[in-house]
Amino acid sequence: MEIRIGLIGAGWMGKAHTNSFVNALLNFGPEYGKPIFEVVSDVSAEAAKKASETLGYAKWTTDWKEVVTDKSIDIVDIATPNAFHYEIAKAALENGKHVYCEKPLTLSSEQSLELAEIAKANGVVNYVGYNNVMNPASCYIKELVDTGKLGDIVGFFGTYAQDSLLDPNLPITWRHINKYSGSGALGDLGSHLLSVSQFVLGNIESVNATSKTIFKQRPASPGSLTLAEVENEDIIAILTNYENGAVGTISSSRIAAGRKNYLTYEIQGTQGTVQYSLERMNEVNVYFTSDDSADRGFRTVFLGPDHKGYSAFYPAAGIAIGYNDMKVLEAHELLSALSRGTAYVCDFTFGAQIDKTVDAILKSAEQQQWVRVNEKGGVIA
Repeated sequence: MEIRIGLIGAGWMGKAHTNSFVNALLNFGPEYGKPIFEVVSDVSAEAAKKASETLGYAKWTTDWKEVVTDKSIDIVDIATPNAFHYEIAKAALENGKHVYCEKPLTLSSEQSLELAEIAKANGVVNYVGYNNVMNPASCYIKELVDTGKLGDIVGFFGTYAQDSLLDPNLPITWRHINKYSGSGALGDLGSHLLSVSQFVLGNIESVNATSKTIFKQRPASPGSLTLAEVENEDIIAILTNYENGAVGTISSSRIAAGRKNYLTYEIQGTQGTVQYSLERMNEVNVYFTSDDSADRGFRTVFLGPDHKGYSAFYPAAGIAIGYNDMKVLEAHELLSALSRGTAYVCDFTFGAQIDKTVDAILKSAEQQQWVRVNEKGGVIA
């Protein structure tokens, strides 16, 4: 089965999506669908033309509307900055297209829920690119939770920190402006941790957050002496109550000195604990109270063929997989849903729930009080 792809956004993420489709075909075979790169669109004619030539798209355009209305296209792949996701995804859905949208789905839970309802009504595949959900480690950890090996879950404690914006002389980008990004460290980094938390433990019931912008101004452009206002947070910290009764803390920072891609979390249960860090992507640390040598502390489990997704890359345990491999597994899950109708986790409803949690966190940080995620108004007096 050929699956014809129209890509909107020819930047780094568009390239990552395209490479993932290629490698999904190589790793899993054409029986799950053969991606055909039909058209690529970007606001920059130079970028669109270059992507067409280097990534193998048959044609290019600077008008994304040509992609969503192209009768030859099966799936619209959205890899634009956050602010454009809603308009493009809605137009694609209204034209009967399947949609693959990089995270976040939109900048508001209302818009995301609207898209989820349209997708469901139209019966099309609708996928949001929360790639950390596809990490074989995430699937293994969810299995530990679901099978009860950790006992009753009592806590989730995680952070996602980078130092990518620690330099105050780095200029303003769209990530600092709310109408384009929606939020700062929370939306860019923290939402990845929220996706794993939601996948493994289920929904968060209520939140209490605080945030701070450390560098309130940045150069308006590279080398400029003119300063522009930063509109969103550099750091955010959140207390959480989960619907399953667990409590937790989640934090995120884009100015954490020394942290490069520090997505890490620990899940504690009454019979054990599991700990994971993306900087040590192929290792999961586990502790079970039932172990004969429980007093010796945690032991390390290396990812291997017994863990979902890993065997597509290597036949033996302990060989490192990487970030791009999570995207390959994501592309495979999408192709399988299109070609075989198989179930998948990261649909628009899943993405909308994350966006509802983000909305509640931002509201809590602004009002400095507890907010319920799934209730209108949400504020807990």
